[in-house]
Amino acid sequence: MRYRRTRPARLLLALALAPLLAGCFASAGEESGQTTGKSGSRLRVALAFPPAENLSPYGADATLLSRLGVTEGLTSLDANGAAAPALARSWQREGDRGWLFTLREATFQDGTEVTPARVAAALTHATEAKPAPAALSGVTLTAEPAGGDRVRVTTESPDPVLPLRLAGPALAVLSPKAYDTKGRVDPVGTATGPFALTKVTGSTAATLDRFDDYWGGLAQAQGIDARFIADGTARTNALRTGQVDIAEAIPVAQAATLDAGTRRETATTRTTSLQLNTRTGPFKDPKLRAAAREAVDTSALAKGVYEGHADTGRGVYGPAVTWAAGEREQPVGRGQAATPNGAAITLATYDNRPELPEAAQVLKQQLEQAGFTVKLEVREYSRIESDALAGKFDAFVVARNTLVDTGDPVAVLASDYTCDGGYNLALLCDKDVDRAVAKAQGTADTSARQSAAMAAEAEILGTDAVVPLVHQRVVTGVGTSVAGVLLDPYERTLVGTGTRR
Repeated sequence: MRYRRTRPARLLLALALAPLLAGCFASAGEESGQTTGKSGSRLRVALAFPPAENLSPYGADATLLSRLGVTEGLTSLDANGAAAPALARSWQREGDRGWLFTLREATFQDGTEVTPARVAAALTHATEAKPAPAALSGVTLTAEPAGGDRVRVTTESPDPVLPLRLAGPALAVLSPKAYDTKGRVDPVGTATGPFALTKVTGSTAATLDRFDDYWGGLAQAQGIDARFIADGTARTNALRTGQVDIAEAIPVAQAATLDAGTRRETATTRTTSLQLNTRTGPFKDPKLRAAAREAVDTSALAKGVYEGHADTGRGVYGPAVTWAAGEREQPVGRGQAATPNGAAITLATYDNRPELPEAAQVLKQQLEQAGFTVKLEVREYSRIESDALAGKFDAFVVARNTLVDTGDPVAVLASDYTCDGGYNLALLCDKDVDRAVAKAQGTADTSARQSAAMAAEAEILGTDAVVPLVHQRVVTGVGTSVAGVLLDPYERTLVGTGTRR
């Protein structure tokens, strides 16, 4: 039987370990801050993206939960993008297809214990989600208790990066209370992070309280009052006027209006791209896709729209993925461009990131100059995602963090560009691409896996299903009284135990 300490002993141990864990596994850009356990003020946070799926952890809302310090998985990512301990304190590989994870002692926010059986059940629910979480694209796994404090995870085929995959925000571990019989998931009070959701007000606000039994020690803030503000100017004004303490995704046009001491710019693994519908409409023709690609001037976007806060598009991966430049290959088998002859297309994007509508407007002009007839449609993200995934637009401008789902460079290729990918906005289904991605997925050695990922990228770019536009740097607004904000290139973290004002 697993020994269970009394709460005071567990709390003292958690407080003792917290600084060590923060030092070893801090996200890039973390500002130092001791976890003292003292009661502090509540944090007021403005987020750019309202919940799109009722805060289900299996889709786009997963990063909302991780950024607010609500959810955790078995593993996390360290500053170098490697798998680091989270709910699992260690792990080891068993043969080609098995992994054994040893759990730390932790408690769910509803007061129940984190056990191997409950962890296995949570992972099983994730495998049954429809659509599948992006982190599980192309992967079939089973999880089961393995005796004591251990969980065994087995994959149908060898998966050398499973610990990275389990760091994905969509594979957060929740208590049994979170799951109902109809497949719905409720993260309110059922996660394991330092802050517990207590109230969600539709798509406008959320209230979080400090979780005092968090294994990593007491958070310094008493709680978080989060507001979902899709309008970037409104987010910036809220920070400037002192209505919020932290505002994410400050528009580049607004960055200069903030005092230098409140602007934090972070290089990210986010790429903004033009996704072309390969299944229906004019861009089903690869020659018209080639014409669209040739029409795009990415330097005009980086210098004009992004005002120098971005680099011109090079590929799926940008400069923040430091190894990519040396491994990049030329696109494979690109078609010859045809004359558009007035081909009518619908170009769409969302306004949660204010640069995207402006970028889309510039793209509209560039495509029209090339001979296309372009209709532009802009909505808030939660109101446009389902239509984009259903292929109701001919072209879609999207900002996508290429390492957010797993930290593994191959995962975004599988989810976004394979026949069975769960976030395949281009609706691409190409046997050569699938073959190249599958080869990369099966490669264990880190260097060889990176090379295989770049070979797959070359196949994808060769289809002209995606036109990389810019690689972004993000600006976060942070009040002068705030410390300990977690800024990382994967955009998974924002508020942690040391964040305070």
